[in-house]
Amino acid sequence: MVKPDDVIWMREALIEAEQALIHGDVPVGAVIVRAGAIIGRGHNRKEVHADPTAHAEIIALREAAHALGGWRLVGATLYCTLEPCPMCAGAMLSARLPRLVYGADDPKAGAAGSVVELLRDPRFNHRVIVTRGVLATESQALLDRFFAQLRNRFC
Repeated sequence: MVKPDDVIWMREALIEAEQALIHGDVPVGAVIVRAGAIIGRGHNRKEVHADPTAHAEIIALREAAHALGGWRLVGATLYCTLEPCPMCAGAMLSARLPRLVYGADDPKAGAAGSVVELLRDPRFNHRVIVTRGVLATESQALLDRFFAQLRNRFC
């Protein structure tokens, strides 16, 4: 269920995604909100850090945990422009994140239902409430632009 502030916070995630474009990373952005304030931000930095784990969600989760002084992100919502991969979904489960809101589906690596369903799997000791499709068109447009530019560069 989309909540009134979801679009506002997703716009912040889109701003983060645009930052990834600056250094040639896939434009994915994330923010974590608790009690009406952003406590963590991140955008993909895999290329700039040469780090396969430098996904937007992981960076935002680390920032939020640091801000709260602990790894349990009780009461927080993560907003991300792209459906999380299995690594990021696993980190959300480990952080006991209550809610995820994302923009575009990821039909190749999505772990919130597109390819696999990790976040609501009853076999885990925690489940995440998922709201999908918030500002999906804007999120997908950033991804499409990035990959079109990448193809043009190598063709």
